[in-house]
Amino acid sequence: MGLLTFSINVTLDGCIDHEVGIADDETHAYYTRLLEESGAMLWGRTTYEMMEDAWPAVARGETDAPPALRDWAVALEATPKYVVSATRQDFPWTNSHRIHGDLRTGVQRLKDETRDGVLLGSGMLATELDRLDLIDEYRFLVHPRIAGHGPTLYERGLPATRRLALVSSTPFRSGAIALHYRRAD
Repeated sequence: MGLLTFSINVTLDGCIDHEVGIADDETHAYYTRLLEESGAMLWGRTTYEMMEDAWPAVARGETDAPPALRDWAVALEATPKYVVSATRQDFPWTNSHRIHGDLRTGVQRLKDETRDGVLLGSGMLATELDRLDLIDEYRFLVHPRIAGHGPTLYERGLPATRRLALVSSTPFRSGAIALHYRRAD
């Protein structure tokens, strides 16, 4: 069974808006490595729709992009992508699959079938999966910024405090810090 790893950019005040972080070569290389080490990507429908509008064209070379960004797009194109959706049924992006029905059962099956682990990249979905005790690891890239707005990490709350054990911390040239935690409880 593979691990489910929640990975997201977050500011010092907890904002997870994808437009407020530092999007440099080092950040993209970091996420490309995480993706290449994982067996699948997991998103909610809203995040998937945001991603499918931009990244396939970058991977195909139809959109100008620096090499680190293109590497990310190419890795993403090749990775199986799973989307939790009760409403949308058609997912035309390469290697995209729908998870529907019981959330716990669908995501647990994905973890069981994905030996190299699953990378989760949706904030709202992470809250629901954390409530179901399905997240094993957390990889937060903390940016040296205060956004002053949302959406924020775990905005809808959790029923109890989650205890974590630090696995590693890696500073970036930009001042961002990659934090890797595992559940301690």
